[in-house]
Amino acid sequence: MPTPSDPSATSAPTKLSHALAMAGALQSWARQQGLLLGLKDAQNGRYVAVNEGLAALARRDPAAAVGCTDVELFDASLAQALRTADQTAIAQQAAMVAEHRFELQGERREFSVMRLPTTVDGDALLCCIWQDMAAQRQREAQLKAAFEQIEREQKASQALRRELSDQGLRDAATGLATPAHFDDQLKREVDLSNREHREFALVYLALDELSPRVKAMGAPALERIHEAMGRLLRGNTRAMDASCRIDDRHFAVLLSGVGLATAHSRMEGLRRQVATQILVLDGQELGFAVAMGVASFPHTAHTQEDVVQACQSALDQAKRRGGNCVALASIRFGP
Repeated sequence: MPTPSDPSATSAPTKLSHALAMAGALQSWARQQGLLLGLKDAQNGRYVAVNEGLAALARRDPAAAVGCTDVELFDASLAQALRTADQTAIAQQAAMVAEHRFELQGERREFSVMRLPTTVDGDALLCCIWQDMAAQRQREAQLKAAFEQIEREQKASQALRRELSDQGLRDAATGLATPAHFDDQLKREVDLSNREHREFALVYLALDELSPRVKAMGAPALERIHEAMGRLLRGNTRAMDASCRIDDRHFAVLLSGVGLATAHSRMEGLRRQVATQILVLDGQELGFAVAMGVASFPHTAHTQEDVVQACQSALDQAKRRGGNCVALASIRFGP
């Protein structure tokens, strides 16, 4: 019969039962949090309980990992780093957190490991809770990339505004043509089409009614929407095309050398981009959509005034349908 001072007084089965009782209380929580969990004998570093996550990291069955040390589960350099951190926590008898970066089966891994020294019925145990940092690092990288993209867009917008401010041909908020400059381009396109017997399309766009939440955000929200519309229109037009901001709610696009069917296809793609884009202001998403009316020259009208009227009529039709759609002007037949 062993005495209390005999090292064999705390048997392996007894220590294991204590560990399993402690692990049982942590297993469900660790599984919900996606954490890896291991309980070690503080004296010899052998695992007395391992959850599925930590066993999978070591490429072992949980039952097979019990009784092993880190040297038997991992490579020598990682095992030494784990043992050093274990001994520090045990010596200080305080919870400690350490980060471990290592290669495992050719994959770069990074974990934050919290170590909690504890005693259960006289058995000195070390609870090790592993958190995979991959998801957090990915979120940090995505956030950094988003901030960098916003910064690039702001710089590009500022550069465009500086470039065009002295020309008086572009709207400073969107980078689009002013109404007067757009009218000049439209006149030239009509003359060119008459001389060369070619077609072009004219598109009018109107912002759909904004939600009460977006309206309540006031001018900053509308400014952000204008910037987004300018960016989308510039990105969906060619150098030979032209786009214009008419007022706070209306825009226009001139598609050079394009027929009604092609113009409809391109504007439908733009409508979908507008409706599905993610636009954020002060942490809140700004959702908005546009109605579009499309007319073509000379198929739906034979003069500049007629094509403008046909385009406006098509836009009114899109609004009557409830917005967020593209309507086409009727094709005229006869002289």
